Amino acid sequence: MAKTRPIRIGTRGSKLALWQASAVRDALAAAHGLAPDAIEVVPIRTSGDRIRDRPLAEAGGKGLFTKEIEGALLAGDIDIAAHSAKDMETFLPEGLMIGAVLEREDARDALIARDATSIDTLPEGALIGSASIRREAMLRRARPDLRFALLRGNVPTRLKRVEDGDFEATLLAVAGLKRLGLQDHIAALLPIEAFLPSCGQGAVAVECRADNSRMRERLAAIDHRDTSLALICERAFLATLDGSCRSPIAGHARMEEGRLRFDGALLAEDGSEAHESHMAGAPDDAEMMGRAAGNEILRRAPAAFLQRLGIG
Repeated sequence: MAKTRPIRIGTRGSKLALWQASAVRDALAAAHGLAPDAIEVVPIRTSGDRIRDRPLAEAGGKGLFTKEIEGALLAGDIDIAAHSAKDMETFLPEGLMIGAVLEREDARDALIARDATSIDTLPEGALIGSASIRREAMLRRARPDLRFALLRGNVPTRLKRVEDGDFEATLLAVAGLKRLGLQDHIAALLPIEAFLPSCGQGAVAVECRADNSRMRERLAAIDHRDTSLALICERAFLATLDGSCRSPIAGHARMEEGRLRFDGALLAEDGSEAHESHMAGAPDDAEMMGRAAGNEILRRAPAAFLQRLGIG
């Protein structure tokens, strides 16, 4: 009897991406009683991995971390793809969909610093390494005196640049640090209510072909409903604002006592201006809530502010 072909999971090749793909593999194996060799992790090098000398916004957007993987998925070279949800394009390629979302890890940002123990205790005019315009905008809003320079690379690389003194500090996702066992490097945890994360931060999304009903059924068994609803809300917010890595957009949804709550913000790149929205409603209204929050900001924000961000 011919051996059944393994399920192939496409992923980036970084340690964090491989951790995420392994988590998807383990969840599928446990849910369906599959042997270890029934699921194969397939590393794929992406444009985002190759381009290190400029911000993603200048190179083509956050889709640079998913384009080659999604191409392999559409071509049938892999069966599913594991992504950091925050790295996924707001609008997926035709024929692809998110089939499952694993339970979310801590969604907060963490301060990584040489000496400081909070944003307030960073030295005057400190040089901050960052590749995120959201993080930069929020830091500028809190500390207009700070200076910024591009810092890209995997998590260990960014940690080392701060340790070596190239930068006074950087911000990283708590989820990634925990998954790599590097949480001891955290100087301070930034509370979500004061420092909203990127939409999708801390969540692992599994992408599949929309016409692959068998795989969609398998993925449904590992979908974490509360995280999935939160991500639907956050991505609807992004879609309403036509969000990309070129716009400083932050958003976070979570379940509290049976209700879905969402906080979202759109900031000026220099942090000088911010417009927020806060929503609460039934979990089944997740997509509608995200759209409503985005539309509220579009109504309230001055036209000149939106025009500067290329929105509307």
